[in-house]
Amino acid sequence: MCVNYKAPTPTEMIETFSAPVFEQTEWKEEVWQDYLAPIITGNGDSRTGMLASYGMVPQKRIPEGVRKFSTMNARAETVGQKRSFSRAWKDGQRCLVPLRHFYEPNWETGKAVRWKIGMADGSLFAVAGIWKNWMDGDEIAARSFTQLTVNSDDHPLMRRFHRPGDEKRSLIIVPRDHWDDWLGCRDTEEARTFFRTYPAELMAAEPAPQAPRKKQATSDSLF
Repeated sequence: MCVNYKAPTPTEMIETFSAPVFEQTEWKEEVWQDYLAPIITGNGDSRTGMLASYGMVPQKRIPEGVRKFSTMNARAETVGQKRSFSRAWKDGQRCLVPLRHFYEPNWETGKAVRWKIGMADGSLFAVAGIWKNWMDGDEIAARSFTQLTVNSDDHPLMRRFHRPGDEKRSLIIVPRDHWDDWLGCRDTEEARTFFRTYPAELMAAEPAPQAPRKKQATSDSLF
């Protein structure tokens, strides 16, 4: 699963995605859990850029005494069933998550090495997501989002990532010509037609290790 990616700049949100973010003009380049990042919503005819927190249920929204859990990714197979995602999925709250590239751990050397994955031609792209509002009375207090994933055990590129023996998963890259189709789709069965992996020959990946940290975490925690 993807838990870290590189977001586009405000200028790229306008020039590449036609979705300027008016509410705030700065955000962190690398996105991790609970970071604010740009997402794109729309009705199929026009697009809107806005900031939302990465992870459908922000960590601060998890009740005290409940074990922390991650909602940065939603499995396509169960998105309509899981409590954290089902309402937004059924209500058609679909979004595009714009990326420069995303990161995954590669274990081919025997230890986890962070790789970056993107388009072969270096272009920006977008993956399928869903989003929700968090309300404080009648006011919107915050927004959050998650990225959708599909099985990629047989994908020539994406099967190279994560621990040996683990199921392989991939973000759902939405082809540029279908960005507005995804945003405007309100029928859940029609939306499921987007659930497929992206052609490996149109993608590229290479090692992108992080700089050493003073306090080294476990390998998987880097992702």
